[in-house]
Amino acid sequence: MSEASNELTGTEDNFLEKYRFWLTSDYFDAETKRELLAIENDPAEIENRFFKGLEFGTGGMRGVMEAGTDRMNIYTVRNATQGFAQYLRTLYGNDHLLNGVVIAYDSRRNSYTYALESARVLAGNGIKVYVFDSLRPTPELSFAVKYLEAAGGIVITASHNPKEYNGYKVYGPDGAQMSVSDSDLLESSIRSIRDITEIMLANLQIARDSGLITDIGKEIDDEFIKSLKTLRIHPEMPAETLKNVNILYTPLYGAGNKLVRRLLSEVGFKVDVVSEQELPDCDFPTAPYPNPEDIRSFDSSIKKAKITGADLLLATDPDSDRLGVVVRNGEQYVQLTGNQVGCLLMDYILAGKKQNGLIPDNAFVVKTIVSTGMAVKIAKYYGVEIIEVLTGFKFIGEQIKLLQDNGNKKYVFGFEESIGYLSGTFSRDKDGVGASMLVSEMAAYNQQKGLTLLQAIKGLSEVFGYMMTGTINKVISDDKSGMDKISRAMTSLRKKSLDHFGSFRVIAVRDYLDGKRWEINTERIDILNLPQSNVLYYELDDDAWVCFRPSGTEPKIKIYYEICDKIEVQAHLKFLGLESALLPVIDSLFDV
Repeated sequence: MSEASNELTGTEDNFLEKYRFWLTSDYFDAETKRELLAIENDPAEIENRFFKGLEFGTGGMRGVMEAGTDRMNIYTVRNATQGFAQYLRTLYGNDHLLNGVVIAYDSRRNSYTYALESARVLAGNGIKVYVFDSLRPTPELSFAVKYLEAAGGIVITASHNPKEYNGYKVYGPDGAQMSVSDSDLLESSIRSIRDITEIMLANLQIARDSGLITDIGKEIDDEFIKSLKTLRIHPEMPAETLKNVNILYTPLYGAGNKLVRRLLSEVGFKVDVVSEQELPDCDFPTAPYPNPEDIRSFDSSIKKAKITGADLLLATDPDSDRLGVVVRNGEQYVQLTGNQVGCLLMDYILAGKKQNGLIPDNAFVVKTIVSTGMAVKIAKYYGVEIIEVLTGFKFIGEQIKLLQDNGNKKYVFGFEESIGYLSGTFSRDKDGVGASMLVSEMAAYNQQKGLTLLQAIKGLSEVFGYMMTGTINKVISDDKSGMDKISRAMTSLRKKSLDHFGSFRVIAVRDYLDGKRWEINTERIDILNLPQSNVLYYELDDDAWVCFRPSGTEPKIKIYYEICDKIEVQAHLKFLGLESALLPVIDSLFDV
């Protein structure tokens, strides 16, 4: 490579130069060149693939699997891993690296290939690597990093994205996703690579023979399951009570299949599985958008449940960090939102611990800023501190490190509205495996009291108010023009200085980009003690709020909103009113 610039990251104005380099360098394989030759007469497509390098968002590096610097492929994976290797050496020297790096992967196309390429780069840099012997859930990767006292971890997954995507997430020695400051250091390390053709690649067989690359599996599985069992709230419940809950589970062709079913079975539940979605399949044939937050991912489950009469339907996404829940209500099946499940679990865990005198004086729980305010009321009811963080489970994991590992507080539970939950600290990322056990136990506990989970939610609403939440996803094209539209839309929103949404008055605005909160009437300004993020949050009267946030993993802006009322009918009317007021505001953002 003649010029001193990384052809995977580079500047945004030399996309044609990068494209030509990929076509002519011997470093790139023939299949990649054939793919790129097919777009040689399409400058817009070339720009979309090469105008920048693939960046780290809230959930790591994620993109469509194609040739190009802004795509997921073996070259962007190698580049990121070389940067990670350099970052680790800068941070630790040689000492901590003796414990190595753990790598896991899910069922997506190329996941195993990307995992091995990552292992080759790390081994080429003299860093020991532990690679799982088959696909594993992301929370188990987090657990393994801590269990093996490793220097870090990598998981190859695009979580719940469509089949065209894959991704790359990096974990620190505490088992949590990298903090913003560490991600920035890693990004700088990646961009410092001057010549990608010189990235160190070990021979797989030689690295295995020398012990630099080691397979792991059963021992970690056993310890992970053993640890999760200790998180049960009511282990005294009779076996018959557990077996009375008719559970139907789908792994959506992903990594949760064996461990979720094993854990539930060993605890004492009887679990049926959606057979056509049981085994790994990177095409997700009956769940093209394998996101258990989307009711369409439950189509096969509901079809089978109507035959078997299942009470509780559980679904984990391909890397099994998220858990979706659907419950039977007579002849119908109703999906619970992430906010509903999060609040049910928070109340169940805190009530159980209080009953047994196990809530420590220094206990805390965590939620994201776009998760329901009901969690604040539940925490206050039990006298537990609640911490609010930016969207992304990395920020929840970060609080465990700051307040428990390096402080004197005790983490109990955390959740985000996008169906991510974590009890305990064995893992430091959202855990669909452990959550499946707790939701199932919670269902059994309520069932023995003659309650369904829907009735349990109504009970919380009668105490804390009917809080209704919604999310609108404004999807934009996944290319340079789409990113520009999102940027312009957020700029336009800031210029509007909105003071109301329909009948709801704006009380205060939080702009997490400039780190300030200002009150409309008093003009008082407070500093926000959270990392910088392109997020606008409107505090409204009547205990309502609205938040605008570009997604960190998909080409869209997400709009979150919530209202509250003591009367259910009134809450529903308020919700419809706020939603109606939001739609024209959203449309106006893309007229610029």
